Amino acid sequence: MRYLLMATAVLSLALGPAGGALAQSTTPVFQDNASQARSKASGSQANAELFYMIQQLQGEVRRLQGEVEEQRNLIDRLTRQSRDRYIDLDQRILELSEQVSSGGAAPGTNESGDAAAADSAANEKPVAKVYRQPEADERKAYEQIQDLIHQEKKYDEAINRIYDFVDKYPEGDLSVNAYYWLGEVYLVKPQLEQAKQAFTIVATRYADHRKAPDAVYKLGVTLDRLNEKSEAKSRMESVVRNYPGTNAAKLAQKYLDSLGS
Repeated sequence: MRYLLMATAVLSLALGPAGGALAQSTTPVFQDNASQARSKASGSQANAELFYMIQQLQGEVRRLQGEVEEQRNLIDRLTRQSRDRYIDLDQRILELSEQVSSGGAAPGTNESGDAAAADSAANEKPVAKVYRQPEADERKAYEQIQDLIHQEKKYDEAINRIYDFVDKYPEGDLSVNAYYWLGEVYLVKPQLEQAKQAFTIVATRYADHRKAPDAVYKLGVTLDRLNEKSEAKSRMESVVRNYPGTNAAKLAQKYLDSLGS
């Protein structure tokens, strides 16, 4: 019996520390598992947020690529339009040249059909003619073009509208004005060769029109900017000679004075 009691005591003492150690070792195991679970959850959330951000960035890149492509197409279209318009101006001046060849020359034209055409009228006073006066719809269309130029500064749209205008309402009083403003818009852009052509049409084909003095003067300005100095001087001299007393003649004289002539 004594041996049995001793064995029981020894077993209690042996199990006591082991039980305590077991109890102490069990709590950290559960804590580690919880930390790992929280860590995994945090990692999953971070991955989800990162994936969402990547998706957003990819969407933004696609949007910007679309805008770039749209702008590239717009530039290509405007370039083609500009080239077509320039060809159209050349064609119109070529028609003036053909009129000369067939004996139907407009005032101030010659066979060359270019900016130098104004020289043929340099020593002649243009014969005045009566221009067709605009109807209400024509005047309204012209006023809309003026708004595009002066108020909205939408020059490309104004150019397109001017071409439509002169095709729809040819040989009218406001059609001459429209050609003049076509030159002004091209001068502002600046597309100097196109401006030169537009002013030439007014200066040669419509040399008797009220816009002719301004057109010849602006043709001289355009030639000066193109570094065609002798041609520019010739235009200024023709303004002073053919349109004395006009504001254009005064401006042309100032230009000539600046040259010391």
